[in-house]
Amino acid sequence: MMALVFNVIGRILSTTLGLVVLCLGVVWILQAFDVAFNTPRVPGGPVSFMVNNHQWAVYGTLAVVVGIVQVVWSNTRFSGNGNRYNQYGFFRRDNL
Repeated sequence: MMALVFNVIGRILSTTLGLVVLCLGVVWILQAFDVAFNTPRVPGGPVSFMVNNHQWAVYGTLAVVVGIVQVVWSNTRFSGNGNRYNQYGFFRRDNL
C-alpha cells in the first residue's frame, strides 16, 4: 500500500518538475527571440539580459526537451506492482 502511495506522489512531483522545466524553456525561447516578456519591470529600467540573446534559445530548447522527457518518463515507468517488483515497490533481486 505504501509503495502505491509513494509511486503516485513520486509521479505527481516528477511530472510537475518536468512541466516547470518545460515552461521555463518556453519562456527562455520567447525572450531570446524578443517575442514575449521583453519589457522592463520598471518603466525606463533595463530589459532582461536574455532578450535578443539567441544563446538562450538553445538553452530553452534543451530545457523543453528535458521537460518533455521528464513528463513522459514519469508517466510511463513501471507502477511498482508488476512482477518485476516486490510488494514494497522495490526491484526484486531474483529478476537479475
